[in-house]
Amino acid sequence: MKPILSEKIEQTFEILREKNIDAWLIFVRESDTIKDPSIDIVIDTSVTWQTAFVFTASGGAIAIAGSLDVANLKTKGIFTEVTGYVQSVREPLLQCLTRLNPGKIAVNFSVNSVLADGLTHGMYLQLIDILKETPFVHRLVSSEDIIAALRGRKSSSELKLMKRAIAETLMLIDGVTRFIRPGKTEFDVADFLKRQMEKLGVGPAWDPEYCPSVFTGPESAGAHAGPTNRKIAPGHIVNIDFGIKLEGYASDLQRTWYVLRRGEARPPGEVTRGFNVIRDSIKKAAAFLKPGAPGHEVDAVAREYIVSHGYSEYPHALGHQIGRIAHDGGGLLAPKWERYGNLPFMPVEAGQVYTLEPRLTVEGFGVATIEEEVVVTGEGCRFLSRPQTKLWIVKS
Repeated sequence: MKPILSEKIEQTFEILREKNIDAWLIFVRESDTIKDPSIDIVIDTSVTWQTAFVFTASGGAIAIAGSLDVANLKTKGIFTEVTGYVQSVREPLLQCLTRLNPGKIAVNFSVNSVLADGLTHGMYLQLIDILKETPFVHRLVSSEDIIAALRGRKSSSELKLMKRAIAETLMLIDGVTRFIRPGKTEFDVADFLKRQMEKLGVGPAWDPEYCPSVFTGPESAGAHAGPTNRKIAPGHIVNIDFGIKLEGYASDLQRTWYVLRRGEARPPGEVTRGFNVIRDSIKKAAAFLKPGAPGHEVDAVAREYIVSHGYSEYPHALGHQIGRIAHDGGGLLAPKWERYGNLPFMPVEAGQVYTLEPRLTVEGFGVATIEEEVVVTGEGCRFLSRPQTKLWIVKS
């Protein structure tokens, strides 16, 4: 078994006991086609027919799978028990639950977290039909808290990979500083980074259509958009949102440059001021970030600091968790907006890795933004990325 897989399975048993959940049932089919996000964390393989994976608080790991999937599952070294079937998963699943008699059975549905919502509606209907004449149908609960803890609490092996991904990303960004020049387009800068990724043998952390995202000047899209033919020009703020995927783990960082105009020895005061407000808002949020703090309170520290300096509030969360994917984990450092559900109210936990990414608009110049990554410790947080403390300058 891979070390990370072993660590996450051991965490699963600990979390089930902590949350007073007797069993966690992952119910899937054709998992290569429609993948429950939990599969990669604790299974690390795919199945074809209806398959029930059951993890118990007592340390059991059970697989009930189509007969043709049994041999593969046994080779993984994960399961204490693998049962195959030919005609129907119904009987062996009911026999398993009857023997275990769990009081609470967590299944993967959630109205708040997409990462805990892997049970499709069709599979839910099948599961209800299987359980309909048993007491187990009334014992189903959401696995949201389990998955939030499992994805959020990074193991030592996970943190090592994430630190490597961050270091490689910062190295690639350093190369961009030497590449950016007036006259080059957003496409040019993005293509440069993509070529460097190919040389390094890594992929983008999210959709390659807008990873990397490159924005220049006051007319840029500003977020979640791909690069365009817009040219970098003197007087522009330029920023990049970029991350890589390294051995299954993502990075997510943003950096900001200013392109000097003819005769300028330094950026205009309003550009420097805007950048410094963003930098200092991150410092203040990081100083406040600690286990037990609700995510919305951390967001409020940065948000209120920016607004108090005369800027509009940013239209998104201060930060999200990151791990196997760029937007990972459960809780968010986010305002109490309806679109975020209960995620801003979830308390911060030690071991979670968050981005800190506020932004503001400097009128006539563009968007100033920085994105850092921090890991939550027992007493506060520690920066995993080397923070950008000064506005980076591009000479015309």
